[in-house]
Amino acid sequence: MTFETVNPATGQPIETYEEMPAGEVLDVASRMHRTFLGWRTLSVEERVPYVRRLADVLRANRQAYAELMTREMGKPLRESLAEVEKCAWMAEVYADNAPAWLADEAVEADGLEHRVVFQPLGVILAVMPWNFPFWQALRCAVPALLAGNAVLLKHASVCTGSGLAIEQAFVKARCPGDVFRTVVAGHDTVERLIASEQVQGVSLTGSVEAGRAVAGRAGWHLKKMVLELGGSDPFVVLDDVDVDMVAEQATRGRMLNTGQSCIAAKRFIVHEDVAGAFTERLAGHMRQRRVGDPLDMATEVGPLVDESAVHGMEGFVKDAVEQGATVVTGGRRLDRPGFFFQPTVLADVTRDMRVAREEVFGPVAPICTVSDENEAVQLANDTRFGLGGSVWTADEERGMAIARRIEAGCVFVNHITKSDPRLPFGGVKQSGIGRELARYGLREFVNVKTLNRYGHG
Repeated sequence: MTFETVNPATGQPIETYEEMPAGEVLDVASRMHRTFLGWRTLSVEERVPYVRRLADVLRANRQAYAELMTREMGKPLRESLAEVEKCAWMAEVYADNAPAWLADEAVEADGLEHRVVFQPLGVILAVMPWNFPFWQALRCAVPALLAGNAVLLKHASVCTGSGLAIEQAFVKARCPGDVFRTVVAGHDTVERLIASEQVQGVSLTGSVEAGRAVAGRAGWHLKKMVLELGGSDPFVVLDDVDVDMVAEQATRGRMLNTGQSCIAAKRFIVHEDVAGAFTERLAGHMRQRRVGDPLDMATEVGPLVDESAVHGMEGFVKDAVEQGATVVTGGRRLDRPGFFFQPTVLADVTRDMRVAREEVFGPVAPICTVSDENEAVQLANDTRFGLGGSVWTADEERGMAIARRIEAGCVFVNHITKSDPRLPFGGVKQSGIGRELARYGLREFVNVKTLNRYGHG
């Protein structure tokens, strides 16, 4: 089977690829398992130089990698460049900290000596999405490799070129040949990989539906899994805020990657005393965002990933308007080639509208009004998702108290939600299972093993 990647800024084909036969993919997994048997014998300190060289490779090829991402999935080039740099920084954070994070731990018990050690599992299958082509893949791969595993990447077909470029980055970093590989494979082959003896774990970032499918397969075969399945992050605005500042940050939080981010602000829950001013300021900032060719460094808003994404935004707006919402700005497809949609603000949104209940993966900002902080928390938690969120207030202690009440994997006070390699990342409810990043992500795909010594036999 062959398929084309398409430039979402123009709608024109970029490259044609052919899926690898399932047998060939399984052969790759077998070779990776053999490589793993040697890789796992290295100490963490011996694996660290490979990751440091990877950071160097990423920075040396930053422009080329960024342009490839932008052509394949439409991210503004300025954001693609930042993504490559973030990947290099993440690799360095792990190189600096992995030896300590994976160090043996002594435990007091009834024997002479008790230790907890962290040993690798084997080949880990990474099924990754298109919206952050380098970051999503590498934030999974780097810690798994440092822990002693091998990583097999099945990337989204949208960014096949990026997936293959990541494999070459590991080659340039002089990593062992089959410790990291990218395969061009379909869903049936992924199922066979999960079932195979060579694969010992699977990490997926994607939709709830994809997560259910992978979790079902991994569960049946009793394989360890980590799932990151998106969110509908609340952006809670209390009555004591600096409206101008918060509206500017709300625009940043909503419009990262043209709104196509799992941790983008997706539901704006605003106290009624400031809702009018906030809506006006937010709409003003959204109108001012520069929409255009994503390869132009002046562009702030690029296209959506494909035609179906545009139809999805049209559907959200139509449903909301039919139920009484007001389009303050935007609301339409742009009349130009490619898959562009206007930055949009919807007011008078209620919790029953699709735009407030589903994950909105695009540049649409729905505003819901509340009368007090208890109502804000109740509305923030009235979702099947629980990935991230933020609370905005002049009273930081008040903000922290509210943040504790929000059901999510991470909540920020007076900052947009973000990922950071020093902090664990993941969700609750239907936003996923397990954690990525920091020491917690590093220890996901390991055998947490106890060694116990009791004296003479």
